Amino acid sequence: MDLPELTFGQRLKLYRERSGKTRAVLGGLVGRSAEWVKAVETDRILPPRVHMLDRIARALRVDVSVLVGELSNRSTVVNGPEHPALAAVRDAVNRLALPSSSSPARPLAETRLRLDAAWRARHQAPDHRTVLGVLLPGLVRDAQQAALAYDGDERRQAHALLAEVLGLAQMYLAYQPAAELLWRVTDRAMVAAQESGDPEALARAAWFLGQMHRDAGDWDTAMTVTLDVLSALEPRTADASANLLALWGALNFEAAYTAARAGEEGHAWRYWDRADRVAQRLPEDFFQTQTSFSRAIMGAHAVTIARSPVRRCGKPAAFTRRESRRGQDAPGT
Repeated sequence: MDLPELTFGQRLKLYRERSGKTRAVLGGLVGRSAEWVKAVETDRILPPRVHMLDRIARALRVDVSVLVGELSNRSTVVNGPEHPALAAVRDAVNRLALPSSSSPARPLAETRLRLDAAWRARHQAPDHRTVLGVLLPGLVRDAQQAALAYDGDERRQAHALLAEVLGLAQMYLAYQPAAELLWRVTDRAMVAAQESGDPEALARAAWFLGQMHRDAGDWDTAMTVTLDVLSALEPRTADASANLLALWGALNFEAAYTAARAGEEGHAWRYWDRADRVAQRLPEDFFQTQTSFSRAIMGAHAVTIARSPVRRCGKPAAFTRRESRRGQDAPGT
């Protein structure tokens, strides 16, 4: 049956109902919640990647092609077009870059300068993905080597650097046909951040990881990750550097956006207010490189909250649990 006029979500709903399965049943068969199925069916989140599409198709006993339309358009519909440098980035991530006498670890200061240049390209280059596609393979290799080669404080610095490189890689990989690679990069960044013991590295990694869970429709986990790190960083916010303070503010906004996506408007604005109070403590022209958090961005963030699609099924369990523990005040702000 040709259904060109239907969105992916509408197709999914049609074939789910034809199979006689509820959202809860389909969600259970593919390892997701009923709310996630609803979010996909109503096109509130992007269509799932290929591995999940295959699981859904098997659960519904249909061919993947009937869910996404013409097979010739499948990759673009589901994942977006593959960037020419994706293969090189994938190879760098998948390889174990071991330092050796012929390939010693580069100085951390040198890798830091290259990473800073890559972040500038990310924000300023018209075709930033092409620039990152050139820079990332070497950065990933050198950061991995450094994390293995150095000892003591330099090793911790190397792990923080690796976590940040992998965060940049996550931005490059978003909306490309590389779902498993994207999750691998995000998880490795969090592990590297924890190894570093650096609060800024931890905040950055949590910012990326929370977004991954939220974009997958797992609002409970997204909120848990965000609030756990906010709680861990709270004692450091009184005299924090501008960069750490901005990362704290960015995490508060992530909590706000997750709450908004989950349909908890009041909680969303409460966290937006906390983020805004943090922003007012920053220098007027300060801009946090990875998250873009600043005073100026709070207006745009308010529009994002106001326009967020919402659900009406009660607040996420993790959100309720954390809110009851932390109370209604805004610690650290």
